[in-house]
Amino acid sequence: MTRKETGSFRMKHPPDRQVAPAITEAVRNRKRNNELSCAQAERIAGQQQVDLAEIGVALDLLEVRIGKCQLGLFGYEPASKAVAPAVAVAPALAAAIREALAGGRLPCKAAWDIAARMKIGRKKVAAACEALRIKIKPCQLGAF
Repeated sequence: MTRKETGSFRMKHPPDRQVAPAITEAVRNRKRNNELSCAQAERIAGQQQVDLAEIGVALDLLEVRIGKCQLGLFGYEPASKAVAPAVAVAPALAAAIREALAGGRLPCKAAWDIAARMKIGRKKVAAACEALRIKIKPCQLGAF
C-alpha cells in the first residue's frame, strides 16, 4: 500500500482475521513512529517462529507501515528507494536470479536465499535485479 492508502491496510484482509496476541504485542513494542523496519519484522518472525507473512498481516491489522526494506526497494527517506541498478552483474548472480524467477519476477524470499547462498548482501541482489530489469515480487511481508 502507498502512503496515500495509510489507514486502510487492514482492508486487505477479512474482517475477522487475527494474529496471535504475542505477535501483536511484539510489533507494538518495536514500532517507532508507526513504522517497523523489515529487519525488525524478520526478528519478530524468528522469535515467534512464524512466517514473515504473518508479521505482515499483524502490521496491516495494526495499520503500521513497513520501513527500510532489506532489499532497499522502499521505506527510505527522502527517495523511498535505497537501491540503484548495479553497474555490472556477475554471470553467476544473473544465472541464479534467472533460475529463481516465478512468472518473470523474483520473489523476495528467493532474493534473500540467493544472497545467503552467494554470501552477498541482499541489496546487491536487488541492485542486480534493477540492472537486469527484473521486478522483485511478492514481498514476504505483503507490501507488494
